[in-house]
Amino acid sequence: MNRKLKKSIVIIVFEGLLGGCNFIVLHQVLQLVFGNGVTLNKLMTLTGIVALILTLRIILYSFGFIGSQIGGADVSRNIRIALGDKLKNIPLGLFTKRHTGFYINVATSGVSNYEKMLTHKTADIIKYIVLVIMVALFACTIYLPVGITLMISSILLIPTIIFTARIVKFYGNKKNSANSESISSIAEYISGIQTLRAYGMSGKKNKTVTDAMKDYSNISYLYERSVIPIGSIYMTLNWLAFPVSVFLAGDMWVNNALPVPDLILLLMFPLFICKINIALFIDLLAYKDLTISKNNITKIINEQEENISNEEFTPKSTEIEFNNVDFSYIEGEPVLQNTSFIIPEHSLTAIVGDSGSGKSTILNLISKYYLPQKGCIKIGGYDIEKVPSEKVFSYISTVDQDVFLFNDTIRNNIRYARPSATNEEVEHACCLANCDSFICKMKNGYDTETGENGNQLSGGERQRISVARAILKNSPIVLLDEATASLDIENELLVKQAVTNLLNADRTVIMIAHTLSIVKNADKILVLDEGRIAESGNHRELINLGGKYAAMWKASKMLI
Repeated sequence: MNRKLKKSIVIIVFEGLLGGCNFIVLHQVLQLVFGNGVTLNKLMTLTGIVALILTLRIILYSFGFIGSQIGGADVSRNIRIALGDKLKNIPLGLFTKRHTGFYINVATSGVSNYEKMLTHKTADIIKYIVLVIMVALFACTIYLPVGITLMISSILLIPTIIFTARIVKFYGNKKNSANSESISSIAEYISGIQTLRAYGMSGKKNKTVTDAMKDYSNISYLYERSVIPIGSIYMTLNWLAFPVSVFLAGDMWVNNALPVPDLILLLMFPLFICKINIALFIDLLAYKDLTISKNNITKIINEQEENISNEEFTPKSTEIEFNNVDFSYIEGEPVLQNTSFIIPEHSLTAIVGDSGSGKSTILNLISKYYLPQKGCIKIGGYDIEKVPSEKVFSYISTVDQDVFLFNDTIRNNIRYARPSATNEEVEHACCLANCDSFICKMKNGYDTETGENGNQLSGGERQRISVARAILKNSPIVLLDEATASLDIENELLVKQAVTNLLNADRTVIMIAHTLSIVKNADKILVLDEGRIAESGNHRELINLGGKYAAMWKASKMLI
C-alpha cells in the first residue's frame, strides 16, 4: 500500500467521522425545538455548522476518493508489472503445474479485486467501526444503559463474523480454483472452436466447459448455503438492540426521567448502528473474499525463481554439452535418463527418434525453458542453470513447428526478434526467408495485420515468418523443431530453402525433422530411444552400424 493510498484512507475515515458529528448538531436542534429556545441567531449558527460539516465532507470525500482511485491504480500497475517481471524469472516448468486460467485470473480479476479491497473496503470498514464506537459512546453520554446495550450488541456480532469469515475463506479458495478452471476451459474452448465445431462438440456438448461451469456453480451454491444461516443469526442479534433500546429509553421517558430530544436520538441510534453493522458485515465478508486474490498474487510473487549467480555469460564458443542429464515433466515418469552428448560449434546436429523419445525436450532444455533434475547443460563451458534466462535466450534462435504470431503487423511480428532492426533489415530477412513473395502480394504489404495467432496467414506463411525472425535475430545457436512438419509440398520446399539460407552462416544448429532425408547431411545425428542416446554418428556411420537409425532409414525408404 503506497503513501498516497494510506493518506486517502485516513481522509475518507475522517470524512465519515464528520458525518457522525451530525448527531451532535441534531441533538442541539432538538433541544432548541422542544425547549422553546429557538432564536434566529441560534438557528443561523447551527445551520452554519451543518453547512460547514457538509462542505468539509464534500471536500474530504473528493480528495479521499480521487486519491484512493489514483493510489489504487498505481498499486494495480505496480503489481501487474511485478507479476510480469516475476513470470519472466520463474522456471517454465511451473506453468505446466498450474492451469493458464490461474495466471489469467490473478493478473486480471485478482489484481482488480485487490485494488477494490484497498480503495473501497479498507477505508469503509475502518470508518464503520469508528462510527459504531463513536455513536455508542455518544449514546452513553445521554443514557448509559442504551449506550452499553449498543456496545454489547455489536460485540456479540464478532463471533458470527469470525465464523462466517472461516466459511468464506474455505469456500472462497475453492471458488477461486473453480473460477481458474473455468477460465482455462473457456480459453481452450475459444482457441479450439474450429475443431470443436467440426466434431459437433461446441456449446453444451463440450463437457470440459460445462463441467467446469457446473463445478463453479455447485461451489457457489454451497458457499451461499453455508453463509446464509450465519447471516440470519447475525441479523437477529443485530436488530435485537433496537427493541431493547426502545424499551430502556421508553421506560425512562414514561417516568419523565428522559427529555424528548434525548428519546428521539436514543431511538435513532440503534437504527443507525444496526444499518452500519449490516454494511460492516457485508464489507468484512467481501474483504475476506478479496483477500484470497491478494494471497494468490503473493503466491506468484513468492514463487522460487531460477537459481542465478552473478557469473558473466560470455562464451567463446557455442559448443553445447549435456552431462548425465535426467529430466521428467511428471515425477516418476522420466523423459531423459542419464543423457550425455556434445554438439560441436558451427556444426549441424540432427536429433531423431520415436515420438515421445525426448527430442523436443532436449531443445527445451537448451533454451532453458526447463531445468534438469540431475546433471548439467553447458554452452561454451558455462553451466546455463547459473545464467539468467534472458542471456541464454540472446544466444539462441528457435523455429518451432507451432509458430505463435501476435495480433500485429507482419513487420512488427518479425521485429520482435530484434526491436532495434530497421525496415530494410526486416525486409532483407524476409527475402532470405522467402517471405517477400507473399507479403508483396498483400494490399498493405509488411503492414498487413496477421490476426490473432496469425490466423490470417497459412501454415507455410507463418513458418517462413518464423524463419525470418530467426534470421533477423542472427543468434549463433539455432534450434529447428520439426520446422517443415504439416506443410504441403510447395510450402515445405520454400521453408527448406529458407532454412538453408539460415544455415549458410557459421552457426551451431540443432535440428529435429520428421523425414530422415532432411537430416542425412548433418554433421552429427543423435538417435534417441526412450530418453537415452542409443546411437551417435553421421549418416554413413549409423547406416553401417545397422542399428535403430538404419532400421528407421530403411523404413522411410519403403514409404517413398
